Amino acid sequence: MLSKNKIKFIRSLEKKKYRNETACFLAEGNKSVTDLLPFFECECLIAKTSWLAMQGDVRTNELILAEENDIEKVSLLKTPQDVLAVFRQPHRVLDNETIKNELSLVLDGIQDPGNLGTIIRLADWFGINRVICSPDTADVYNPKTVQATMGAIARVQVFYVSLPDWLNEIGDIPVYGTFLEGENIYTEPLSSSGLIVMGNEGKGISRPVENRITRKLYIPNYPPEAESTESLNVAMATAVVCSEFRRRQMYG
Repeated sequence: MLSKNKIKFIRSLEKKKYRNETACFLAEGNKSVTDLLPFFECECLIAKTSWLAMQGDVRTNELILAEENDIEKVSLLKTPQDVLAVFRQPHRVLDNETIKNELSLVLDGIQDPGNLGTIIRLADWFGINRVICSPDTADVYNPKTVQATMGAIARVQVFYVSLPDWLNEIGDIPVYGTFLEGENIYTEPLSSSGLIVMGNEGKGISRPVENRITRKLYIPNYPPEAESTESLNVAMATAVVCSEFRRRQMYG
């Protein structure tokens, strides 16, 4: 049975304060929960019997069979699905030596949880295992972010650091960033390892982080002489940049 205290606890996870206090986060929907169960410790799972019947062994510290409108009582979605789960936030340590040998994304002040979730999903698609965020970037465990990742947070590790300090610590490594005054991404040499910095939706990359950029890139519109929209959404731009980096690796 779903108690009032349990309802209050689950709904509190909409707020970052309570996610931090409890070190938990909420995931909803058949795909998200199914994808995350093998990777995160599940504190509580609330599911309809029809969903459970389609699963094998479900590892959770607490299982609640959802009655008539139990899911609706705790769901943050407009259209609740058959299952939701509360997971423990993992403790991870950022290894700079590993970072130096692979391609990683760096996010400077991304505000929209949906954009963050989409970027994590893109990282997963393009084989980018780590996303390093500034402290003012949206919370990876915001329910909207979790939903937008479509399960990608199971495979992509997300860290929060003071970017200027961390970029100074990491040493000699290519650091790319997108700028209107940058060089054409399609004609510039791109490395197979390094950091790709994407900036805030409105302000772009902050000055302290910009000072650590070693290669400024630009995504040209087509045709170049035509009038076009002023800029791309940060998630769209991330997709273009990541695709070009991986295309070079695969096809030269």
